[in-house]
Amino acid sequence: MKDAAATRARILDGALMSFSARGYGATSLDSLAGGLGLRKQTILHHFGTKEGLLMAVVDHSAAELGEALEVALARAGPGFDRVEALVRAVFRLAARRPELLGLLREVSRLGPPTATRLVEVLDPLVVRAGAFLEEEMAAGRMRRHDPRLLLLSVYSTVIGAATEVEVLRAVGVDPTARTLVRRRTELLGFLRCALVAEP
Repeated sequence: MKDAAATRARILDGALMSFSARGYGATSLDSLAGGLGLRKQTILHHFGTKEGLLMAVVDHSAAELGEALEVALARAGPGFDRVEALVRAVFRLAARRPELLGLLREVSRLGPPTATRLVEVLDPLVVRAGAFLEEEMAAGRMRRHDPRLLLLSVYSTVIGAATEVEVLRAVGVDPTARTLVRRRTELLGFLRCALVAEP
């Protein structure tokens, strides 16, 4: 049983890396199995189909992403501190686990039903974020915007800026910590100007 769980975890991690780097369509179960030193049948035994594997990778990755964001929120203070905590958490993930953010891009590109599944898994976090924004706007600490559109804009901006790291790595450029810190600082300044209400 322990070996089965370890094999399943290896397959999920290998699939995440491949789907993120090469894309879902360009990843074959044969090449994935070969790269993991397994038989294709082992993957099918655990996940049924390639689509089943993708959904399991989405669930597993969304849970990891959600957990990282929840931890950041739990430690954050009120107001813009929460936005800053989320941005910092995403940049930490971009540096430590770029494949998670790469999967977000790939899933968005694939569309339904995979993107729908990601939205379902992350929905509780999105609902909390929307409620937080409504609260901050009602209290006058943040500028009045449509919370859903604001979440989409912040998501796109943060993920785009953070996943640029992955693009640089893909072309053989290893971004320095200084580059990441500068990008994060500039993004936080932009978000502060866009969100925080004038006193």
